[in-house]
Amino acid sequence: MPARRRLLAAAVTAATCLGAQALSYATATAADASPTETTETVVSRGVEIPAFYTPPTTLPAANGALVRTEPLPLAISLPTLDGPLPGRATRLMYKSTDSNGAPVAVTGAYIEPTTTWKGGGPRPLVAVAPGTMGQGDQCAASLGLETPLRLNGRTVSVGYEDVAIYRLLATGAAVVVTDYAGLGATDRLHTYVNRLDEAHAVLDAVRAARSLPGTSVTSASRVGLFGYSQGGGATAAAAELQPSYAPDITLSGTYAGAPPADLASVTKAIDGSELAGALGWSLNGFLQSDPKLRPIAEAHLNTAGKAALADLSTMCVGDALLGYGYKKSTAWTTDGKSLSDIVAATPALQAFLNSQRIGTAKPSGPIRIATGISDNLVPHAQARRLAADWCAKGADITYKPVLLPNVISPLLNHFAPLLTDQGSAVSWLTARLSGKPATSNCGTLPILP
Repeated sequence: MPARRRLLAAAVTAATCLGAQALSYATATAADASPTETTETVVSRGVEIPAFYTPPTTLPAANGALVRTEPLPLAISLPTLDGPLPGRATRLMYKSTDSNGAPVAVTGAYIEPTTTWKGGGPRPLVAVAPGTMGQGDQCAASLGLETPLRLNGRTVSVGYEDVAIYRLLATGAAVVVTDYAGLGATDRLHTYVNRLDEAHAVLDAVRAARSLPGTSVTSASRVGLFGYSQGGGATAAAAELQPSYAPDITLSGTYAGAPPADLASVTKAIDGSELAGALGWSLNGFLQSDPKLRPIAEAHLNTAGKAALADLSTMCVGDALLGYGYKKSTAWTTDGKSLSDIVAATPALQAFLNSQRIGTAKPSGPIRIATGISDNLVPHAQARRLAADWCAKGADITYKPVLLPNVISPLLNHFAPLLTDQGSAVSWLTARLSGKPATSNCGTLPILP
């Protein structure tokens, strides 16, 4: 089958699976799905988004401090006598700190559920770290709650994280979702898979939600983290950094699905795959985080490579799948070497990727790591290595290998465990938020190839 046909087949299959699952949680009609609120807009790198996402010139001093809020119309909502299902949403902008120690505005959303929490104690809070959305500001997960499908000739974006968010809300837990640094907020590029930026954004989202007036979340509410793929890396990094960065937050449980813990391994795996565009997002983010790497990149990237990075900086996942699926980085370099080969031969790049490694510190609270054994996009071996590294440090780890057949599409090998394991992941986290202890399987960590 030609590469483009395989790409389209993979994309359609993934969208079909997502749509089928979403329908089981969405009871609104098409008329209900139209947002009822309008706002002023701005143009961010060629795409129109609400003016809310433009940060002010000065930010508060405290991490997690709210900068501004406004009501967020949920595209999928059902009116009931008790209130709208799944709940009432608020768009957030809050202050965080980036990997260089500088203040950064981060956007996101908080949803106060209508469903009653029945797990005992005050209503808990779950911070959702989204999976890969892209690098254009229009790809932000908070915008996906308002417009789950953006297909307008300029961008293709699917708010696929809405499914997990609605499942968590159905348990009665409150949810706060972060857009990460630079995704949504228009003042910088999204620093894709930067472990410090993402971890800080997740933990500060918890702080922001706690300070939001008129909610049922209190300082006594148990806190959980939930993420898959990029989100799994973000929650894993947050669990590691919580003791030092956010000692005011106690984590009752963290779900880290398919975490990209070793970026060197992941970079090699995605090159030439359906999600090859993520190479551009990674490199764009690295160059923003550490400008000293830019001369190295300039020396190795040819005209096509530089154009691809600029193009990808405006794209969501759907755009990148269609525009850069199956592309190889050898076409972007001056000497025809792959980005992985260049990284391996360049100490400065190696050092940067090593600084992004997750698994070097003992995390806080019980953690469930799930990874598909056939996942060859975010390779299962490096995720399992994370579990082993943490077990060696005495962490409370539940490692779950998701047993699915290997198919021709790396994207589907990666995406399928997200769907098949999501219910179990929500149940595991709900049990932790109810105060039930986890059962670590570090002592019997499965041996896999």
